Amino acid sequence: MTSDSRLNAPNVLTLLRILAIPVVVLILLPPAGREISFARSVAAFSLFVIATITDLFDGYIARRYHMVTTLGKLLDPLADKLLVCAAMTMLIPPGRVPAWMAVIVVGREIGVTALRGVASTEGVIIAASKLGKAKTLLLNIGVAALILHYPILGIPVHGVGMVFLSAGLVLTAWSGLDYFFRFVMEIFKR
Repeated sequence: MTSDSRLNAPNVLTLLRILAIPVVVLILLPPAGREISFARSVAAFSLFVIATITDLFDGYIARRYHMVTTLGKLLDPLADKLLVCAAMTMLIPPGRVPAWMAVIVVGREIGVTALRGVASTEGVIIAASKLGKAKTLLLNIGVAALILHYPILGIPVHGVGMVFLSAGLVLTAWSGLDYFFRFVMEIFKR
């Protein structure tokens, strides 16, 4: 069921997530030639985690209270992609994320978004898969840890982040191929 109200609670949460993106980017923007400080890392980490948590609530509220809108269907996945891709991009210059990993994630997100757009113009809906959702979870955990970066209580946070990011990268490629093959199958059914 789709609700008529565009500016409902789930969409406001999604918009807040989108508005958090430039703030995360600014916090992660280090002073010229210097490392991102621990305080800035904690601030960016906190905002990133809060923003990713809103993704759980906006979807739950929209489905539970029948507040699903076309605007929400468009903005929610876009907000997720922008948040992760922007944070990963900002983590390249200080060496927290290898550029090649960010390129794969950003390329997959652009490719899947394009496929879904083409499918939509053909009247085909390619729903999010469990692989895609698992990919998002792993990337969010990995990127959050890489934002935090500094060891805490003896835990090598950066290393933990790289493990989750690497696992997320595998699912990024796998789920991207899954979307492509589902797209091709839907088009051939027609």
